Amino acid sequence: MTANLLCMPPLQLLFGTSDDLLRWLHNHGFKILAIVIVALILIWIVRLMAAHIVRIAAHRPDSGREQQLRTLATVVNSSFTGFILLIAAFEILVASNVPVGPLLTGAGVAGLAIGFGAQTLVKDLITGFFVLLDDQYRVGDTIRAAGVQGTVERLTLRRTVLRDGDGSVHFIPNSDLQVVTNLTRDWRLAQLRVAVHYREDPDKVIAALRAAGRAVRADANFRNRLLADVVVPGIDRINGDEVDYLLQCRTLPSAHDDLLRALRAAVRRELAAAGIAAWYPQVNLPLPVTQPGNP
Repeated sequence: MTANLLCMPPLQLLFGTSDDLLRWLHNHGFKILAIVIVALILIWIVRLMAAHIVRIAAHRPDSGREQQLRTLATVVNSSFTGFILLIAAFEILVASNVPVGPLLTGAGVAGLAIGFGAQTLVKDLITGFFVLLDDQYRVGDTIRAAGVQGTVERLTLRRTVLRDGDGSVHFIPNSDLQVVTNLTRDWRLAQLRVAVHYREDPDKVIAALRAAGRAVRADANFRNRLLADVVVPGIDRINGDEVDYLLQCRTLPSAHDDLLRALRAAVRRELAAAGIAAWYPQVNLPLPVTQPGNP
Protein backbone atom coordinates (compact mmCIF):
# COMPACT_ATOMS: atom_id res chain seq x y z
CA MET A 1 0.00 0.00 0.00
CA THR A 2 2.80 2.41 0.92
CA ALA A 3 4.70 1.50 -2.24
CA ASN A 4 1.62 2.25 -4.35
CA LEU A 5 1.22 5.66 -2.73
CA LEU A 6 4.84 6.52 -3.41
CA CYS A 7 4.45 5.61 -7.07
CA MET A 8 1.37 7.81 -7.57
CA PRO A 9 1.76 11.22 -9.26
CA PRO A 10 1.54 14.22 -6.90
CA LEU A 11 -1.73 15.53 -8.35
CA GLN A 12 -3.33 12.10 -8.17
CA LEU A 13 -2.08 11.76 -4.62
CA LEU A 14 -3.78 15.05 -3.68
CA PHE A 15 -6.98 14.94 -5.74
CA GLY A 16 -7.42 11.27 -6.66
CA THR A 17 -8.38 10.34 -10.18
CA SER A 18 -8.83 12.79 -13.03
CA ASP A 19 -12.59 12.72 -12.47
CA ASP A 20 -12.02 13.71 -8.84
CA LEU A 21 -9.71 16.52 -9.96
CA LEU A 22 -12.26 17.87 -12.44
CA ARG A 23 -14.97 17.65 -9.80
CA TRP A 24 -12.77 19.56 -7.33
CA LEU A 25 -11.97 22.23 -9.92
CA HIS A 26 -15.66 22.58 -10.73
CA ASN A 27 -16.65 22.96 -7.09
CA HIS A 28 -13.74 25.01 -5.76
CA GLY A 29 -11.47 26.12 -8.58
CA PHE A 30 -13.51 29.08 -9.78
CA LYS A 31 -13.92 30.39 -6.23
CA ILE A 32 -10.20 30.15 -5.59
CA LEU A 33 -9.42 31.79 -8.93
CA ALA A 34 -11.79 34.65 -8.12
CA ILE A 35 -10.15 35.11 -4.69
CA VAL A 36 -6.68 35.20 -6.26
CA ILE A 37 -7.79 37.72 -8.91
CA VAL A 38 -9.42 40.01 -6.32
CA ALA A 39 -6.31 39.81 -4.09
CA LEU A 40 -4.03 40.69 -6.99
CA ILE A 41 -6.22 43.66 -7.92
CA LEU A 42 -6.19 44.94 -4.34
CA ILE A 43 -2.40 44.54 -4.13
CA TRP A 44 -2.07 46.42 -7.41
CA ILE A 45 -4.21 49.27 -6.02
CA VAL A 46 -2.09 49.39 -2.85
CA ARG A 47 1.09 49.59 -4.92
CA LEU A 48 -0.42 52.40 -6.98
CA MET A 49 -1.13 54.29 -3.76
CA ALA A 50 2.44 53.74 -2.53
CA ALA A 51 3.86 54.84 -5.89
CA HIS A 52 1.70 57.97 -5.77
CA ILE A 53 3.10 58.82 -2.32
CA VAL A 54 6.63 58.33 -3.66
CA ARG A 55 5.88 60.66 -6.59
CA ILE A 56 4.62 63.28 -4.15
CA ALA A 57 7.81 62.84 -2.11
CA ALA A 58 9.97 63.31 -5.21
CA HIS A 59 8.49 66.78 -5.76
CA ARG A 60 9.03 67.93 -2.17
CA PRO A 61 11.84 70.48 -1.82
CA ASP A 62 12.42 69.35 1.77
CA SER A 63 14.62 66.24 1.79
CA GLY A 64 13.53 65.39 5.35
CA ARG A 65 9.85 65.32 4.40
CA GLU A 66 10.74 63.32 1.27
CA GLN A 67 12.38 60.67 3.44
CA GLN A 68 9.32 60.54 5.69
CA LEU A 69 6.93 60.10 2.76
CA ARG A 70 9.06 57.34 1.27
CA THR A 71 9.07 55.55 4.63
CA LEU A 72 5.31 55.98 4.85
CA ALA A 73 4.89 54.55 1.33
CA THR A 74 6.96 51.49 2.26
CA VAL A 75 4.88 50.92 5.39
CA VAL A 76 1.59 51.28 3.51
CA ASN A 77 2.75 48.89 0.78
CA SER A 78 4.09 46.15 3.06
CA SER A 79 1.33 46.36 5.70
CA PHE A 80 -1.64 46.31 3.34
CA THR A 81 -0.06 43.71 1.06
CA GLY A 82 0.53 41.38 4.01
CA PHE A 83 -3.02 41.91 5.26
CA ILE A 84 -4.52 41.18 1.83
CA LEU A 85 -2.43 38.01 1.40
CA LEU A 86 -3.44 36.79 4.87
CA ILE A 87 -7.16 37.29 4.20
CA ALA A 88 -6.84 35.69 0.75
CA ALA A 89 -5.08 32.64 2.23
CA PHE A 90 -7.90 32.09 4.76
CA GLU A 91 -10.55 32.57 2.07
CA ILE A 92 -8.83 29.98 -0.14
CA LEU A 93 -8.79 27.52 2.75
CA VAL A 94 -12.49 28.12 3.36
CA ALA A 95 -13.27 27.71 -0.35
CA SER A 96 -11.30 24.44 -0.33
CA ASN A 97 -13.42 23.08 2.55
CA VAL A 98 -10.37 23.00 4.79
CA PRO A 99 -11.37 23.41 8.47
CA VAL A 100 -9.91 26.73 9.61
CA GLY A 101 -11.26 26.59 13.15
CA PRO A 102 -8.17 24.93 14.65
CA LEU A 103 -5.95 27.30 12.65
CA LEU A 104 -7.81 30.33 13.96
CA THR A 105 -7.63 29.00 17.52
CA GLY A 106 -3.89 28.40 17.24
CA ALA A 107 -3.34 31.76 15.60
CA GLY A 108 -5.34 33.45 18.36
CA VAL A 109 -3.29 31.84 21.10
CA ALA A 110 -0.02 32.65 19.33
CA GLY A 111 -1.14 36.20 18.63
CA LEU A 112 -2.08 36.68 22.28
CA ALA A 113 1.33 35.48 23.41
CA ILE A 114 3.13 37.64 20.87
CA GLY A 115 0.94 40.61 21.81
CA PHE A 116 1.90 40.39 25.47
CA GLY A 117 5.56 39.98 24.62
CA ALA A 118 5.78 42.68 21.96
CA GLN A 119 3.15 45.21 22.99
CA THR A 120 5.78 47.93 23.46
CA LEU A 121 7.18 47.23 19.99
CA VAL A 122 3.70 47.42 18.47
CA LYS A 123 3.11 50.72 20.27
CA ASP A 124 6.43 52.01 18.92
CA LEU A 125 5.43 51.15 15.36
CA ILE A 126 1.92 52.62 15.63
CA THR A 127 3.19 55.85 17.20
CA GLY A 128 5.98 56.13 14.61
CA PHE A 129 3.44 55.66 11.80
CA PHE A 130 1.32 58.57 13.04
CA VAL A 131 4.40 60.75 13.62
CA LEU A 132 5.23 60.28 9.94
CA LEU A 133 1.63 60.68 8.82
CA ASP A 134 1.01 63.86 10.85
CA ASP A 135 4.44 65.33 9.98
CA GLN A 136 5.02 66.23 13.63
CA TYR A 137 8.75 66.74 13.08
CA ARG A 138 11.39 66.02 10.46
CA VAL A 139 15.05 65.18 10.24
CA GLY A 140 16.93 68.36 11.13
CA ASP A 141 14.27 69.78 13.44
CA THR A 142 15.12 70.60 17.04
CA ILE A 143 12.58 69.03 19.39
CA ARG A 144 12.02 68.48 23.10
CA ALA A 145 10.63 65.04 23.94
CA ALA A 146 10.88 62.38 26.66
CA GLY A 147 12.80 64.77 28.92
CA VAL A 148 15.61 65.52 26.43
CA GLN A 149 16.20 68.12 23.73
CA GLY A 150 18.19 67.89 20.53
CA THR A 151 18.27 67.83 16.76
CA VAL A 152 16.53 64.94 14.99
CA GLU A 153 19.20 62.92 13.19
CA ARG A 154 17.10 59.90 12.27
CA LEU A 155 13.42 58.98 12.34
CA THR A 156 12.05 55.47 11.87
CA LEU A 157 8.84 53.70 12.80
CA ARG A 158 10.48 52.31 15.94
CA ARG A 159 12.57 55.14 17.35
CA THR A 160 13.72 58.75 17.09
CA VAL A 161 17.42 59.63 17.35
CA LEU A 162 18.33 63.04 18.83
CA ARG A 163 21.71 64.74 19.22
CA ASP A 164 21.90 67.44 21.85
CA GLY A 165 24.14 70.49 22.10
CA ASP A 166 27.13 68.71 23.64
CA GLY A 167 27.11 65.94 21.04
CA SER A 168 25.34 63.27 23.09
CA VAL A 169 23.00 60.99 21.13
CA HIS A 170 19.61 60.04 22.59
CA PHE A 171 17.65 57.02 21.29
CA ILE A 172 13.97 57.51 22.11
CA PRO A 173 11.45 54.68 21.50
CA ASN A 174 8.45 56.19 19.77
CA SER A 175 6.16 54.78 22.48
CA ASP A 176 7.75 57.30 24.91
CA LEU A 177 6.72 60.29 22.77
CA GLN A 178 3.86 61.57 24.92
CA VAL A 179 4.33 65.31 24.32
CA VAL A 180 6.68 66.60 21.61
CA THR A 181 7.69 70.26 21.35
CA ASN A 182 9.03 71.25 17.94
CA LEU A 183 11.32 74.25 18.42
CA THR A 184 12.10 74.82 14.73
CA ARG A 185 8.84 74.43 12.84
CA ASP A 186 8.54 77.12 10.13
CA TRP A 187 10.09 79.94 12.22
CA ARG A 188 11.64 80.80 15.58
CA LEU A 189 11.32 83.87 17.76
CA ALA A 190 14.70 85.33 18.67
CA GLN A 191 14.58 87.33 21.91
CA LEU A 192 17.37 89.40 23.46
CA ARG A 193 17.24 91.30 26.76
CA VAL A 194 19.59 94.24 27.24
CA ALA A 195 20.25 95.59 30.73
CA VAL A 196 21.15 99.29 31.17
CA HIS A 197 21.43 101.54 34.20
CA TYR A 198 18.29 103.10 35.64
CA ARG A 199 19.58 106.63 35.05
CA GLU A 200 19.65 106.21 31.25
CA ASP A 201 16.91 107.92 29.21
CA PRO A 202 14.45 105.22 27.93
CA ASP A 203 13.80 107.01 24.62
CA LYS A 204 17.52 107.25 23.95
CA VAL A 205 18.05 103.58 24.80
CA ILE A 206 15.15 102.42 22.61
CA ALA A 207 16.45 104.52 19.69
CA ALA A 208 19.90 102.90 20.00
CA LEU A 209 18.41 99.39 20.16
CA ARG A 210 16.25 100.04 17.09
CA ALA A 211 19.33 101.29 15.25
CA ALA A 212 21.08 98.02 16.14
CA GLY A 213 18.09 96.06 14.78
CA ARG A 214 18.13 98.02 11.51
CA ALA A 215 21.87 97.40 11.15
CA VAL A 216 21.39 93.64 11.47
CA ARG A 217 18.41 93.71 9.12
CA ALA A 218 20.52 95.47 6.47
CA ASP A 219 23.30 92.92 6.77
CA ALA A 220 23.54 90.79 3.61
CA ASN A 221 23.96 87.65 5.75
CA PHE A 222 20.52 88.15 7.34
CA ARG A 223 18.53 89.97 4.68
CA ASN A 224 16.85 86.81 3.44
CA ARG A 225 16.89 84.93 6.74
CA LEU A 226 14.82 87.34 8.85
CA LEU A 227 11.07 87.09 8.44
CA ALA A 228 10.39 90.51 9.98
CA ASP A 229 12.11 93.62 11.31
CA VAL A 230 13.67 93.60 14.75
CA VAL A 231 11.10 94.97 17.20
CA VAL A 232 11.87 96.78 20.48
CA PRO A 233 8.66 96.67 22.57
CA GLY A 234 10.26 98.74 25.35
CA ILE A 235 11.10 98.16 28.99
CA ASP A 236 10.63 94.52 29.96
CA ARG A 237 11.69 94.61 33.64
CA ILE A 238 12.96 96.94 36.36
CA ASN A 239 14.97 95.56 39.25
CA GLY A 240 16.58 98.18 41.46
CA ASP A 241 18.98 100.17 39.30
CA GLU A 242 18.76 97.60 36.48
CA VAL A 243 16.38 98.22 33.57
CA ASP A 244 15.90 95.44 30.97
CA TYR A 245 14.84 96.21 27.39
CA LEU A 246 13.51 93.50 25.05
CA LEU A 247 14.34 92.94 21.37
CA GLN A 248 12.36 90.42 19.29
CA CYS A 249 12.49 89.11 15.72
CA ARG A 250 11.03 86.18 13.79
CA THR A 251 13.70 84.26 11.87
CA LEU A 252 14.23 81.10 9.93
CA PRO A 253 15.09 78.31 12.38
CA SER A 254 18.62 77.99 10.99
CA ALA A 255 19.35 81.70 11.55
CA HIS A 256 18.26 81.91 15.19
CA ASP A 257 21.64 81.57 16.93
CA ASP A 258 23.54 83.55 14.29
CA LEU A 259 21.04 86.41 14.60
CA LEU A 260 21.42 86.61 18.38
CA ARG A 261 25.20 86.79 18.11
CA ALA A 262 25.06 89.51 15.46
CA LEU A 263 22.41 91.40 17.41
CA ARG A 264 24.51 91.41 20.59
CA ALA A 265 27.47 92.86 18.68
CA ALA A 266 25.30 95.54 17.04
CA VAL A 267 23.71 96.47 20.38
CA ARG A 268 27.13 96.90 21.98
CA ARG A 269 28.28 99.17 19.15
CA GLU A 270 25.15 101.34 19.23
CA LEU A 271 25.12 101.69 23.02
CA ALA A 272 28.77 102.71 23.00
CA ALA A 273 28.17 105.21 20.19
CA ALA A 274 25.24 106.75 22.09
CA GLY A 275 27.20 106.94 25.35
CA ILE A 276 24.76 104.65 27.16
CA ALA A 277 26.15 102.68 30.09
CA ALA A 278 25.25 99.02 30.29
CA TRP A 279 24.18 97.84 33.71
CA TYR A 280 26.53 95.71 35.77
CA PRO A 281 26.27 94.57 39.37
CA GLN A 282 28.08 96.82 41.83
CA VAL A 283 29.41 95.53 45.11
CA ASN A 284 29.80 97.97 47.99
CA LEU A 285 32.41 96.76 50.44
CA PRO A 286 31.95 97.94 54.04
CA LEU A 287 34.67 100.21 55.39
CA PRO A 288 36.75 98.79 58.26
CA VAL A 289 35.63 100.00 61.65
CA THR A 290 38.43 101.68 63.63
CA GLN A 291 38.42 101.67 67.40
CA PRO A 292 38.90 104.99 69.23
CA GLY A 293 42.54 105.60 70.04
CA ASN A 294 43.75 103.21 67.29
CA PRO A 295 45.69 104.77 64.39
